[in-house]
Amino acid sequence: LYTAPDSCEGRCGEPFSEEDECHCHTECEKHHNCCEDHERHCGPEGFSSSRDSITDQELLELSEQLYGVDHNKARPGDIAINPQHRAGPDETGDKQDLSPQPLYKYVNEELFSKPTYASFIKLLDNYLRATGREEEVTAEELREQERFLEEVMKTELMKKLFAFLRGKNRYGSEQEFVQDLKEMWFGLYSRGDGEQDSSGFEHVFSGEVKKGKVSGFHNWIRFYLLEKQGVVNYFSHNFDGPWDTYPDVLGLQFSWDGFYKEVGSAFIGSSPEFEFGLYSLCFLARPGRACHLSLGGHRLSVQTYPWTKATYGGGRRFIATAYVMSP
Repeated sequence: LYTAPDSCEGRCGEPFSEEDECHCHTECEKHHNCCEDHERHCGPEGFSSSRDSITDQELLELSEQLYGVDHNKARPGDIAINPQHRAGPDETGDKQDLSPQPLYKYVNEELFSKPTYASFIKLLDNYLRATGREEEVTAEELREQERFLEEVMKTELMKKLFAFLRGKNRYGSEQEFVQDLKEMWFGLYSRGDGEQDSSGFEHVFSGEVKKGKVSGFHNWIRFYLLEKQGVVNYFSHNFDGPWDTYPDVLGLQFSWDGFYKEVGSAFIGSSPEFEFGLYSLCFLARPGRACHLSLGGHRLSVQTYPWTKATYGGGRRFIATAYVMSP
């Protein structure tokens, strides 16, 4: 379904990693393992010079900075969760509800009136969850996308992310950045037989059902709202992150109207702009690979994959998925 990227765009001079299917470091020509477009991007005349590559250390530092300016995240008293049963590796596929109580005991819904939350929540009902069914995007839904992007770009977190990416020559203006975010996240592509039935935003934040299984669905707000309605049933968790404040990370099992998610993961208590910004950063810096970050002194990784069967804007890739990895 997904393949790792085979391009040096934005990767020139990055350190060697065995995870990569082709390489863009200075020694790759000697080892005959460069990506095909290495010369075009990284040669003397190339336009992805090594100074514009994003180092592992910069990702660690920037993620800590973004974590520090997530002013809209939940405070410790805003959410109370009840994780109950911790599933072992041999239990996650059992489809057994091992936790009789809901995951969320309490959420301070005043959070949802903050502009980024309110505009995010409006987007969640814009999708048909079954893949293979064409998405019809109304004028109102387009306005809701614009509104969400407007609101997140007002935050210090997204302004800091943009400043970093502009410094790396990824974008020349905020307008260009916002337009690219709109395409990579909201642009439609086909997970089925040619129908424009999916987008990165739908998959990651709203969730889809494909071949009888839950696909994507990595957002705590979406989970809470559907659990409250009685259509999501929490089964167990297989990972609980080391954070004693929010955002935390949970690996979890659940069913959605009877469709099962064997191993899901989600930030708990993060603002919409935090997840949106962090996933965007990792998709731009490490598409198709583990993106190693640090939050509050604790390491974690985000995995993203590009959609490889369709492109926009001169060969750019849509987001296929993005999620926080639970060990």
